[in-house]
Amino acid sequence: MNYFSRIEDTLTPPLYHAAAPERVPDYLAQPTPSRSSVEISSSLDEENLDLREEVVSTQMFEEIVGSSEAISRVTAQIMRVAPSDATVLITGESGTGKELIARAIHRRSRRSRSAFVRMNCAATPASLITAELFGYEKGAFTGANQRHAGRFEVANHGTIFLDEIGDVPAETQVALLRVLQEREFERIGGTRSIPVDARVIAATNCDLPAAVRSGKFRLDLFYRLNVFPIHVPSLRERPEDILLLAEYFIERYAAKAGKAIRRVDKRTAQLLESYHWPGNIRELQNVIERAMILSDAETFSVDEAWLQPESERWLGLQPSLMNQERELIEAALEETRGRVSGPKGAAGRLGIPRTTLESKIKSLRINKHRYRFDEREARVDQTNQPPTVVVFLELSSHVAPREAVRSNVDHPETKRLDTGGVSASTAGRNSSMRRYAKVGLNRCQACGSLECSISNPVGV
Repeated sequence: MNYFSRIEDTLTPPLYHAAAPERVPDYLAQPTPSRSSVEISSSLDEENLDLREEVVSTQMFEEIVGSSEAISRVTAQIMRVAPSDATVLITGESGTGKELIARAIHRRSRRSRSAFVRMNCAATPASLITAELFGYEKGAFTGANQRHAGRFEVANHGTIFLDEIGDVPAETQVALLRVLQEREFERIGGTRSIPVDARVIAATNCDLPAAVRSGKFRLDLFYRLNVFPIHVPSLRERPEDILLLAEYFIERYAAKAGKAIRRVDKRTAQLLESYHWPGNIRELQNVIERAMILSDAETFSVDEAWLQPESERWLGLQPSLMNQERELIEAALEETRGRVSGPKGAAGRLGIPRTTLESKIKSLRINKHRYRFDEREARVDQTNQPPTVVVFLELSSHVAPREAVRSNVDHPETKRLDTGGVSASTAGRNSSMRRYAKVGLNRCQACGSLECSISNPVGV
C-alpha cells in the first residue's frame, strides 16, 4: 500500500475538521448511489491497489528496495557476477545491507540450491575462528571430544559469506589464502587435505587498503578477495530511496503488529528525508519499528527528537562531560603516579582498556608525565636549586681514577657516567684541560622528566 500517496498535513486541518455546513434540504441532496456503482468503485479501488503493489515490487530486487541510480548500479553488478564463481568483496558502511547483497548473489547463482553459510569474523573469538572455519579432529585440543566440521566443509558446493573479514587474525589469514588458492584445507589436528568447492563472498566496513599498508591485513589475501568488488552506497548517498524503504518497513511491521496504517504524517515524511541517517538502513528500520510499537492511530508519525543529529543532541552536555572525564582521568593518574597500564595503573582503576585511556588522554590533551613523581620530589622541584649530582669525569689520560661519582641526591635517575658517554659533550670539547665537569640533573619543564646537563668545567 502506498502510504505516502496519502500524506496527512498536520499543519493544515483536513476538510472534515472544519465547521459543519448548513443542512441541505433533502430534495437537494445527492441521490444514493446504486449497488452497481458501489461495486464498480470497489473494483476500481482494488485494481489501483494491485497496480501500486506492482509498482513497489518493480522497485524491489531480492529484498533490496530502491530505485536510485546508486542502488541500480549495485543490482546491475549483482546480475553480472552472480552466474560466475568469482570471489566477491562487498564494502560499505555498517547497516547498508551487505549481507542482503551476498544473499542476492547466492540466489542468482547456480549454487542457489546449496547451502549459504554465514560467519561473522568480528563476533568469533580470535582463538576459535580457525577451528570454526576449518573444523578440528577428535583430540586436537582439550575439549575436542569428537570430530567437528568447519564452515567451509558445510558450505561445500554452496556459498560461504565471511562478514567483517578485516577482523580476521594474521594466522587465520594464511589458512584463508591457501583455501582461495588451492581450494583445499586441513582440519586442526588432522593430516589429510580436504578439497572444497565453495564460493567465497567477503564483506567489510573498514578500509582494507589502509589495513594492508599498516600491516594488519595481508596484501596477497586482499588481492585474492578483491576479484569483483561491490561498494554498497550509504543511505545519505541515495536519499530518493528513503521513503521507499520507509514504506516497505511500515507495511512489514504494520502487518506484524496487526495494525492498519493508512497515511503518514507530513512532518514525519519531511524528517525522514532530511535526516542524514548515520546508521543507514538499520537505523531507519529501528526507527520505523519503534514508532509502530507506539502508534495507536491510522496515521503513522515519528517523534522529532529521535531524528536529531548527534552533534545537536549532545551539544549542551559535551563541555560538562569532557570536564568530568578530565577530572576522573587526572585523579586516577595522580593516584597511580602517572602509570597508565598494569594492575596498579590508571586504566585498571577506571575500569577501561589501556588503549581507550590513552586515546582519552590524547584527545583531552592531558600531560600524564607530570604525575610521575611523588609530593616529596615535587617539593624539591619547587625550589630554584635543582637537585645536583656532582660527577667527576676523566677528561685526560693523566687524571686518575678512571671513574668517580659523588652524589648529594639519592635519586633513582642518578647514573654513573664515564668519559665514553660524554665524548661529544661540552666537557669532551675541553678534554685537553685537566679539569672535571659538574653534571646537574634538572627537571624538564615540559614533561617533568630529569635530564642530564653538563655545565662548564670547574677547577680541581
